[in-house]
Amino acid sequence: MSLIKKLAGETAIYGLSSILGRLLNYVIMTPLLTRVFADGEYGVVTDMYATAAILMVLFTYRMETAFFRFGKEKEDLNRVFSSSSIFLGGSTLILVLVLLVFSEPIATLLTYPGKRYYFRYFAIILGADTLSAIPFARLRLINRPLVFAAIRLINILINILLILFFLLYCPYLEESGWPIDWFYDGSDQIKYVFISNLVASLVMWLCLLPSYFQVKVVFDWPLIKKMLLYASPLVLAGFAGVINQMVGIPFIKNMATPDIEVNKGLVGQYGAAIKIPVLMTLFTQAFNYAAEPFFFRHANRSDAKEIYGQVAQAFTIVGCLAFIGILLYLDLIQYLLGKDLREGLGIIPIMLLAYLFLGLFYNFSIWYKLQDRTMVGGLIGISGMVITIILNTILVPQIGIYGPAWAALACYGFMAWLTYQSGQIHYKIDYPILKMALYIAVVLGGYFLSDAGKQFYGEALWVVLPVNTLILALCLLGFYYIDRPLFQQIIQAFKRGLQRLRRRRSDGGNNFDVKSK
Repeated sequence: MSLIKKLAGETAIYGLSSILGRLLNYVIMTPLLTRVFADGEYGVVTDMYATAAILMVLFTYRMETAFFRFGKEKEDLNRVFSSSSIFLGGSTLILVLVLLVFSEPIATLLTYPGKRYYFRYFAIILGADTLSAIPFARLRLINRPLVFAAIRLINILINILLILFFLLYCPYLEESGWPIDWFYDGSDQIKYVFISNLVASLVMWLCLLPSYFQVKVVFDWPLIKKMLLYASPLVLAGFAGVINQMVGIPFIKNMATPDIEVNKGLVGQYGAAIKIPVLMTLFTQAFNYAAEPFFFRHANRSDAKEIYGQVAQAFTIVGCLAFIGILLYLDLIQYLLGKDLREGLGIIPIMLLAYLFLGLFYNFSIWYKLQDRTMVGGLIGISGMVITIILNTILVPQIGIYGPAWAALACYGFMAWLTYQSGQIHYKIDYPILKMALYIAVVLGGYFLSDAGKQFYGEALWVVLPVNTLILALCLLGFYYIDRPLFQQIIQAFKRGLQRLRRRRSDGGNNFDVKSK
């Protein structure tokens, strides 16, 4: 239980940077961008970041996971860090130069002729983010989550402040007659979203730069070959994973209707709608930041498999709470989006469930990483990608933006199931599958109950929110009855924490009194 609490603490700290940063984006950026840009313009932003996500997998070679595998022993850490950093530095330089030189043909290929500077900005963004990957992995492996979170938050805050400056303050200065045309062009505001990201990524890399000088420079080519052999199937899995998450955007852009301009508007609606389910992925991402090095560090324990099962159960509980919490208060959360971009809200329940299964896949996938059978992960990722592409091809022309949502649910559900089944054969972990399934059933029941209730009492917030809060309480009660001993332990731990806090306050007061006397 103590290890689970430690993992929960690290997840909370990693989540601080992810969740707080994304919340700032939702509270400030999403309302701003979905109001400043029309749906077609917002579709360009969504499309560009989808392309960048795919390229990021190719830039990093999934070396951060290989870093955990080969650097988990203290005596190997510096050698692995130095070698992988030098290798990624050289390959990143080459890839960035290729993107810079061929930016115009790439822009034309992706239907943005004359916008080569978009791709040049992203070439530098990708380079800075790639060079930051191994230093961030090192912070995770050596248990420095606070430093990790601080640098991430600096990146996010700079990005937000610059976007506010370019999209709000600069237009005000321009309207007031200030001579800012030497650095600001109001006819193309989209590029300033990318410029803000570029500056923030460079500052993030500069914050991590000192870590390179803390180790002796070593380049071990045989080690790099082993790391590449280990990670190459994970590149396939990572590439497939990004395709699974992002492929809906090009399908909508090219196949939803015969009109490409209408489709760009649909991309904007889809991109805005999936901003809300991404709240689920924030927890998944924070968990993955903490869990991946955690799993490797404790792989040699005699009770490791039992711990992994408990971790999966804990993840399911929190993931289900995120699922039902977002859906029950969606009537309020939707106002973060501009009015014109709320047409796609119907995909949110489907995507939330899909992301819950994606998180379970991350839990189940630890077996092939620990057993050096990453090729299995690559094959599972490719199979999921095939399902995604086939279903998008069939569904997008028929049901538009709902096609990628149903394809994602089918893909992640299949990948989670296949990873679990293969793990039971090669590295059996006794996951509490029945309890995990019951948690999911409870929150699905809560969602359907809420949705059906609106047919009777309407959608007025003053009625919906109290009723949904009651449904949330019923879901929590259902969780309690599924596993009473676990929740009694949680309640007791919470009580002990409160008691310790009271004692510390009491002791602090007494100490103050003594010193005063």
